[in-house]
Amino acid sequence: MNTLEIGAQAPSAVAATEVVEKAVRRQFSAQYRREILETYERLERGERGALLRREGLYSSHIDAWRKQREAGVLAALQPKQRGRKAKRRDPIALENAELKRRMLRLERRLKQAETIIEIQKKVSEALGIPLDSPESDENS
Repeated sequence: MNTLEIGAQAPSAVAATEVVEKAVRRQFSAQYRREILETYERLERGERGALLRREGLYSSHIDAWRKQREAGVLAALQPKQRGRKAKRRDPIALENAELKRRMLRLERRLKQAETIIEIQKKVSEALGIPLDSPESDENS
């Protein structure tokens, strides 16, 4: 009898339990890129490769950063702002919105006042209480 048949499993049958870390793309700050470019350009030819190995960079990084620097001087090396652009607040639009809110609030109050007046009229009619008409107030 073979020992493999008794209780041992074949090495290929064992499930892989190793968790592979997902690669994350590195992002370099403008200051870091500027410093690396300056250091790289100061070094001798043989020392440049050592710098790239030590920092974990490729020569293509240096080429791309150099082109960015030349194309936009320092602007290309500044970090880009992310997210939505801020909306400019138009003072006329703000005032217009405030006036609309105020008008709606006043219209609600007017409707409420008219409803109260109508109820008062109906109650006075039901109870037989005479109400003064608005014309009599204006003539006095």
